[in-house]
Amino acid sequence: MTNILTQFRSFDRSVQLLAINQFTINIGFYMLMPYLAAHLSLELGLAGWLVGLILGVRNFSQQGMFLLGGSLADRFGYKPLIVAGCALRTAGFAMLGLVNSVPALVIASAATGFAGALFNPAVRAYVAKDAGPRRVEAFAMFNVFYQSGILLGPLIGLLLTGVAFQLTCLVAAVVFAALTVLQVRSLPDRRADDESERGSVFGGWRTALGNRRFLAFSLAMIGSYVMSFQVYLALPLETRRLAPSETVGTIQVGVLFAVSGIIAIVGQLRVTAWCRTRWSNGRCITTGLALMGLAFAAPLATVSTSSSNEGLLVSTLTFVPLLVSIAILTLGTVVVFPFEMDTIVSLAGERLVATHYGLYNTICGVGIAIGNLATGASLDLARSSGVPWLPWVVLMLIGAACALGVGTLSRSGRLAPPTTAVTSRGGADIVQA
Repeated sequence: MTNILTQFRSFDRSVQLLAINQFTINIGFYMLMPYLAAHLSLELGLAGWLVGLILGVRNFSQQGMFLLGGSLADRFGYKPLIVAGCALRTAGFAMLGLVNSVPALVIASAATGFAGALFNPAVRAYVAKDAGPRRVEAFAMFNVFYQSGILLGPLIGLLLTGVAFQLTCLVAAVVFAALTVLQVRSLPDRRADDESERGSVFGGWRTALGNRRFLAFSLAMIGSYVMSFQVYLALPLETRRLAPSETVGTIQVGVLFAVSGIIAIVGQLRVTAWCRTRWSNGRCITTGLALMGLAFAAPLATVSTSSSNEGLLVSTLTFVPLLVSIAILTLGTVVVFPFEMDTIVSLAGERLVATHYGLYNTICGVGIAIGNLATGASLDLARSSGVPWLPWVVLMLIGAACALGVGTLSRSGRLAPPTTAVTSRGGADIVQA
């Protein structure tokens, strides 16, 4: 904890405020979202397809709009987009607690998603700008606060939802309202230094889409998000399958999330410092991706095991490989994240950074959607077909392919900052890598 506070105090006030904001944003978000599906299906009695539609709209309006949010941040400045995103999420969360009709719920869900698309790229670009040469350390510290919010949010939400889901929504809305006011009053205004970065939105899109090194890195990293999302999909599903009862399964899933959060919070700064003194960005990312793929070897130990009622000892023994898996997966993510964020800034040539973050998140978001659909379907299909090990092996191969792809880019020098040639096309500056 002392190390975290020391690192926190070493940054400018703006970076400190953004870290606290992200911590609070995640508390507000995760106190509500894990319980939304149950509210829609059990309390409002909506059909399963309607629940899926409402949640899908939220995901699409965030992942699909990251590029727009990032380009708007480069065009109008980072602070206005951060403030607008928090204000919009205030309204969206309040609506989720106050409305019951499907059209209103869809609008509220879309608002909460689009809010994330507005402030996420802007926050990352702001951190990168104000941290300067200390970007890697800043993103490592940022992730500590990010993971702390994820860990604490569901616990607060559990207590509030035990009273009423509407209370959870209103408290989350109050959190975002307070953040909106705090950022209006305290967050310094920041925008791109170069006036040429504030051209048309479409010009920024052409620049990012024309950055071939950046696109190659983005495509190579898609699998990392598919793997990291298994913290919420494959590993909890396998935990519940092996648990002797629903209650035990729920407790064990909670333990998985807690272990993941604690490893990230406690280990992030130390792991980042250790890696940075020894390896290049490319080597760090490659090593982290390899670890993430290796994590899925552990569940192979229990794929042939069925749910057991033989007592606590047997249940614990079957749970251990899943704990090992999530620990290694989280460690790999911890290794990758700060160097990944820094590499995006470098590949962007430190221009149109929010636009590049937005495009990166959109590309990876599409990968997550496809990967989750395939993973969820394959877990049941593989078990019914007598090859329950296959999804875990495929996830291992995804890790190996990502590590190979990034490693190849690194060795060929394509992760180094590009030599930038700027030309004018239709009034928009184009970066040619």
